[in-house]
Amino acid sequence: MLKEFPIKKEYLLIIAAIVLLLISYQFAVKKTVEAWHTHKQLKQQLAQAADLSVQPAYLERKNSNLNKILNRYKTDTVTFRSNTVSAIALIAEKENVKLSEVPLQDPLFRTDQFIIQKLNFEGSFFALTKVLNQLQAANGIGMMRAVGYKAIGLHSGNDGEKKLVMEVYFEAVK
Repeated sequence: MLKEFPIKKEYLLIIAAIVLLLISYQFAVKKTVEAWHTHKQLKQQLAQAADLSVQPAYLERKNSNLNKILNRYKTDTVTFRSNTVSAIALIAEKENVKLSEVPLQDPLFRTDQFIIQKLNFEGSFFALTKVLNQLQAANGIGMMRAVGYKAIGLHSGNDGEKKLVMEVYFEAVK
């Protein structure tokens, strides 16, 4: 049969190689090239999606969450010494803790954006700790910045008698 073809055998070999090359391209190389192009397009889309500045909904959610956190620690600084201290005293009174001292405002603790107020509480360790937990959970009184416990000796007749004082520094946003 090959002897009857008017084409030389060398040309037939070249034609067979080209046909084999086209078949292998269709079954293997074409799908690989398409997959490479798809990968390149998806990578570009992922890079665009990863840019969070393009997503305004994400920025709005982030802004609202930050506002919620800020509002939790925000208080009216004009009425801090009356309404807020009264609310703190009520929380302390529920646990039989005494709000012993509200010192005058220190100018060192005042900035353009924040006011830091020191409050002293007296009571047992466990009652003071319960008050501390309730103050952390309360809204609108500011954020606790620092807490310290001190055992202070009483100077009346008994030298061994001591009282426990908890100093709390509240930070309020103006």
